[in-house]
Amino acid sequence: MTGRRVVITGIGVVAPGGVGVKDFWSLLSEGRTATRGITFFDASPFRSRVAAEADFDPEFHGLSPQQVRRMDRAAQFAVVTAAEAVAASGIDPANLDPARVGVTVGSAVGATMSLDAEYRVVSDGGRLALVDHEYAVPHLYDYFVPGSFAGEVAWSVGAEGPATVVSTGCTSGLDSVGYAAELVREGSVDVMIAGATDAPISPITVACFDAIKATTARNDDPEHASRPFDNSRTGFVLGEGSAMFVLEDYERARARGAEILAEIAGFATRSNAFHMTGLRPDGREMADAIRAALAEARMNGEEIDYINAHGSGTKQNDRHETAAFKTSLGDHAYRTPVSSIKSMVGHSLGAIGSIEIAASVLAIGTNLVPPTANLHEPDPECDLDYVPLTAREHQTDAVLTVGSGFGGFQSAMVLRRVS
Repeated sequence: MTGRRVVITGIGVVAPGGVGVKDFWSLLSEGRTATRGITFFDASPFRSRVAAEADFDPEFHGLSPQQVRRMDRAAQFAVVTAAEAVAASGIDPANLDPARVGVTVGSAVGATMSLDAEYRVVSDGGRLALVDHEYAVPHLYDYFVPGSFAGEVAWSVGAEGPATVVSTGCTSGLDSVGYAAELVREGSVDVMIAGATDAPISPITVACFDAIKATTARNDDPEHASRPFDNSRTGFVLGEGSAMFVLEDYERARARGAEILAEIAGFATRSNAFHMTGLRPDGREMADAIRAALAEARMNGEEIDYINAHGSGTKQNDRHETAAFKTSLGDHAYRTPVSSIKSMVGHSLGAIGSIEIAASVLAIGTNLVPPTANLHEPDPECDLDYVPLTAREHQTDAVLTVGSGFGGFQSAMVLRRVS
């Protein structure tokens, strides 16, 4: 790794079952699940009718009625989590050069909820082939262009540096933070507000995943529907949420006396150039990303204390990344705790990579590995230590967190304690 060291000094989270870092970590450390029957719309026509919804009141969390009216739910998540991260970091934006502060926001599906709702209005419930634009809200353009997410966060924190949306499917949350870290490392900025957000629980999203049978049909037991690495799993549970971080140069953070939560030691991403939704069983591309991230961190696999898995709860993914861990870490993979927080908070598409970074940093700070909930009958082909049901006290100085996304994206990040 060359250039400046990049550290995390603030975290903000909106997640199912936990709005704010404290409540989010309480949910994970207690092994509770936040999956339930969908309440946002009538899901009775769909194959999969469960999701992990966030109990989120935007005005309670500081947004004005005008902001709520203007912003899609995903943008609201991003602004609220950015505010929490900035407050936690102790940074005073008024004392920063705004041109040296940037923003990156990851999102897989943008303003899905607002676009879905507005289409129903302008098409008169789908009856009009030629929609009537006069019924559209004045903010429809912002819903259509995901770049508005970065704009909203930048305005909220007064950032005038690079402002970017990263959209690489389900690895967006990892890739957004990885890109932000590179900007700090190369000296283009001093501070980045980085993370991801998605609020995809809408009829169009549910219909898309129904069509390919990627989501679970375990509708009679929502609390136990998300079962990564379990032999009885039937697909993932859709979720929503956001996590944002304050990233800084290590020397700058130390000079101002900031609490340093973790260092982003290495990051890498790969594409399998193989299939839109399919994965090779040997996990080669993810293994390549892991090895590259370790190389950037100047670490070997035996220094990893915990793996925060993608763990979506599909047989294809769970077996793919199990193979990748074995390939990249060798025998050490069998001695390393692995878990999937999607068992508790669902799969929030582009946001989940950042939410999992948050969980990884908190694991370092507490020396507590969150569990894989609902894991009662391990898949024989997934034979690593997946920390079933109950969190585990474990010395955690370095964490590997990974993501896998439709389109062939494979990303890996190494986070470590700064002593």
